[in-house]
Amino acid sequence: MIFRFQQTPFQRKFLLVPFESQTFCRCLITSRSIEMTEDLKILYEDNHLFVVSKPAGIATMGLPDGEETLLIRAKRYIKERYEKPGLVYLGVVSRLDFPVSGVVVFARTSKAAARLNEQFRDHDVNKIYHAIVEGSVSPKESRLVNHLCEDKRRRKMWITSRPVPESKESALRYRLVEYLGNLSLLEITLETGRKHQIRVQLSHIKHPILGDIKYGSRHTFPEGIALHAKRLTLLHPVTKKPTTFESPYPDCWKKFI
Repeated sequence: MIFRFQQTPFQRKFLLVPFESQTFCRCLITSRSIEMTEDLKILYEDNHLFVVSKPAGIATMGLPDGEETLLIRAKRYIKERYEKPGLVYLGVVSRLDFPVSGVVVFARTSKAAARLNEQFRDHDVNKIYHAIVEGSVSPKESRLVNHLCEDKRRRKMWITSRPVPESKESALRYRLVEYLGNLSLLEITLETGRKHQIRVQLSHIKHPILGDIKYGSRHTFPEGIALHAKRLTLLHPVTKKPTTFESPYPDCWKKFI
């Protein structure tokens, strides 16, 4: 089942569109249900999951007290909507880099968090990213396997020529979606989930992500970098049904694709 949200032309409401095979049903989300807030795009919400579309330019979590993060925004929404007293629990089970946009999943209970973390740990979650990269990518489809190390002083990852004790094997698959002049739109499937993995592996093959100056891009991008967590599929922690969440491209992508 796939969940998408489409904004209606006259309301700041969304249509919940679950797709199964070739059939789908559609229902209007009311003001008492899931809707677009000023600082959150909510993709899905129930008693166990809270899934949002992260904009580029905000940290998922981990900043000093008082600094805004996606987690803080999400907790504020839950607290206000459900009039919860005290602290709100949200477990971060997926996260994205500061300049990256797309699907982020939170767990609303500790039991859901434990079950989801196990799926991520066992690589049972399917993560699809889209990226606009510099140059015309060839071959049009490939699998990249490298060993990554972290340079903590420079806050960067780098690829080793051979495995070393501190390196971690990193693998992904990409396929070309289309050429965009002297750029390429890629769909990327992660096999591992290393820090900055997509960014450093694409840079290593001489196709840095547009706007990713840290990893060799020569051009800026309107918001963050041109890397978007497009789609994520997991087993619902309670129903155990495969569930897919899909995030639309940010508006700034429209001038490129």
